[in-house]
Amino acid sequence: MGLLGRSLAMLSVLLWIFWLPKLGAQFPASSLTAARALDSLLQDYAYRAFVRPRTGIVYDGDVPSNLTGIKISALRLRRGSLRSRGVQAYNEFKIPKGVVAQPHVARLVLVYQNLGNWSSMYYPLANYTYLAPVLGLLAYNASNLLAKNLPELEIRATSQPISINFSGVKAVPDGSVAKCVWFNLSGLVNFSDPVSDNTCSTFEQGHFSIVIKSIAPSPSPVSPVPPAGAPNPTGGGKKNHTTLWIILGSVLGGLAALVLLGFLALWVAGYKQRKQMQQMERAAEVGESLQMTSVGSTKAPAATVTRTQPTLESEYVL
Repeated sequence: MGLLGRSLAMLSVLLWIFWLPKLGAQFPASSLTAARALDSLLQDYAYRAFVRPRTGIVYDGDVPSNLTGIKISALRLRRGSLRSRGVQAYNEFKIPKGVVAQPHVARLVLVYQNLGNWSSMYYPLANYTYLAPVLGLLAYNASNLLAKNLPELEIRATSQPISINFSGVKAVPDGSVAKCVWFNLSGLVNFSDPVSDNTCSTFEQGHFSIVIKSIAPSPSPVSPVPPAGAPNPTGGGKKNHTTLWIILGSVLGGLAALVLLGFLALWVAGYKQRKQMQQMERAAEVGESLQMTSVGSTKAPAATVTRTQPTLESEYVL
């Protein structure tokens, strides 16, 4: 049984590794850090709304002036009441029976967030456009309503999902498909099909919205070609002037290239002629037995001894 148990555990780990990436994309680490810091701040300000707290009453809180546009609320509940009764309407959320919270607490607070125009700031989604603001639902321990930086409880629906009915959803453009998006507290992003046009569902807490894939901007229209004989539009003269300078520069550049090629050809021809003369001179020096003498810039053979001595005819007369 021990070996079988270890094998099953290993199989479960492998299944989890292969299945997890299919859930969705990972939220960028920098964005996740900012979003979690915002959750902690909004928990503090939501708890401040409990001036005279009563269980089961929704209290709207105020946010700092630098976060104007974000709405928050706080709802304190008994853990057993949440599980046995649920919450019929908590702003856009409808919480069914059977929702459990871990770890065990006597009372808990459900903090509601509506990030409004801050949605794409704290939850940027590349290649997606928001049709509704990001809504958050997070659970905290209610034993100390003055506490700050509380860790979230884990809540989970066991029978029916939690319903999120978004209000003021933008119309879906033609050719686009709306998707529900869920950001969990670990930074995982999940997409699913909406239950209806403006309703999504979830079994866990987190942040939710409705998005579509961003549509690439259409290309700029091409200016039509004017008919023959029509006057040139403004700037046509400048364009023709530029074209003329381009043509003139090309012609002058071509002429300069031809001149350079001519000089190069002359230099190559002279160089070849000088090489031939040097080769002929070396060949003559090797094959000639006579001594050579220099006359000016040229070399000529010179005889050191004459073979026949000149004589006068009168020497033969006795």
